[in-house]
Amino acid sequence: MNISEQLNDARSGSTAAQKYLFDLLADPMMAVCCRYVKNRADAEELLLDGFYKFFSHLAEFRYQGEAALFAWIKIIMVRECLMFLRRRHAFSVLVRTDGDAEDVSCDSDALSTLSAAEIFDLIVQLPVGYRTVFNLHVMEGMEHKEIAQALGIAEGTSRSQLSKAKQLLQKMLLQKGVQYVKRKNR
Repeated sequence: MNISEQLNDARSGSTAAQKYLFDLLADPMMAVCCRYVKNRADAEELLLDGFYKFFSHLAEFRYQGEAALFAWIKIIMVRECLMFLRRRHAFSVLVRTDGDAEDVSCDSDALSTLSAAEIFDLIVQLPVGYRTVFNLHVMEGMEHKEIAQALGIAEGTSRSQLSKAKQLLQKMLLQKGVQYVKRKNR
């Protein structure tokens, strides 16, 4: 049975189809939740809340392929995480006193020595505000205007948070022995 059929069965209330979809989507969506919140128990709660919304609104979803399904549930999970951060007042804007992060590039051979898990762990270590903007911009592909609207901050604040996140990531990577080369201004 393909995903489209599973979705139709899940819409009809089939618990077996809902379990199939949960099993298919839970691991990648848990990774999304963990990118936004450090505490695993909170991430699990957000995952379950997101799946509740997913199944509650499944009748509204029109299947156009597996990629569309993953994109739709990912949006649900990101929104759940952002609402959680706002409810907990965990999203705090950290004030910058210096200029933008230097535009640097990383030696790709040096970066290849790090696993995806190590890179993920570095991102999770960022302060909540930096991590949230970094995830929304770099991982979700949102523009600063969209981020500002989603978080209720100024567009310039979004840019500043991203710049500071990049600086901290650069510092953490340097501590791991990854070397950078300054880029010339474009």
